[in-house]
Amino acid sequence: MIIKYETLYNTFKEILISRKLSEDRANILAKIFADNTLDGVLSHGVNRFPRFISYIDKGEIDIDIVPETTFIFNGMVRMDGKRGIGPINAYIAMEKACELAKIYGISIVALANTNHWMRGGTYGYLACENNLIGICFSNTTANMVAYNASEPKLGNNPLVIGIPRENKAHVVLDFAISQYSYGKVAQTNLEEKKLDVPGGYDTKGNITNDPAEIIKSGCLLPIGYWKGSGLSLVLDLMATVLTAGNSVAKIKSFGDEVGLSQIFIAIDPNKANTKDMTNKLIDDVLSDFSSAKPFEGKRVSYPGENTIKRREANKASGVEIVDSVWDEIMALKKEH
Repeated sequence: MIIKYETLYNTFKEILISRKLSEDRANILAKIFADNTLDGVLSHGVNRFPRFISYIDKGEIDIDIVPETTFIFNGMVRMDGKRGIGPINAYIAMEKACELAKIYGISIVALANTNHWMRGGTYGYLACENNLIGICFSNTTANMVAYNASEPKLGNNPLVIGIPRENKAHVVLDFAISQYSYGKVAQTNLEEKKLDVPGGYDTKGNITNDPAEIIKSGCLLPIGYWKGSGLSLVLDLMATVLTAGNSVAKIKSFGDEVGLSQIFIAIDPNKANTKDMTNKLIDDVLSDFSSAKPFEGKRVSYPGENTIKRREANKASGVEIVDSVWDEIMALKKEH
């Protein structure tokens, strides 16, 4: 079915307020879930919303928690998320990083003991809207195998890098270290489709593009095989050390994916450049990149370019959502 953005936002907000969230928090969360859906990231938008509400209903998330600052030194901050609402904690952390970057030129906020931030790109865009370069990453539960390993010991730890543009057509790279995020695998399985390329292993250790088999094995495939395996490991090490929080191994022992460690970095390029210089440098690189001759029937696009087009199209016509998912969300309204 086709659902308009305004209906998504208002429905999310109504359900959140019915769970006793404050107006301000319900506004932020409803916008995050609705924006993710609008941008075509259903796996971290409308499809994830019922699961998020289930965590609140089970008491695994304290809806009133505010992250506590436990260490600060100039542009470096450490926060304890106290297992509060993941997207709210992440939003606060990146806002703090942006505030400090405007003072010091560069900042880092290390957020311990938090919960799933939904779509990491949200916080890359938040930095970009502040005219700052944003870098953030999170660890996860163990859901990805190391190269040559037969059991998951790594997380598909998502990494986001956002580069702001004056025309708001920001460059935002947002990807999991697995070939596909678990959310994308679940979404493809829900649609009863196959992945375009292999994304994990089946229960017999064979590489497969069948999302159902990957979900059974729990073994996602790292990007670049050994390269992705190594990148996942060092991201987990940095997140664990800088937050003094939980590692992938520790998170796995919790059962549910809670108590994550996340890093938020903001950089102000205009501390060293003029605004015009920064804009020209970015535009020149993208102009050269986009001039590459594509294969027949293909096109070249920078990270975030297709997102802008999907956003505009979905804003005009609405978003196509699986009927069963929307039915589940409507049922959440009836429960309260």
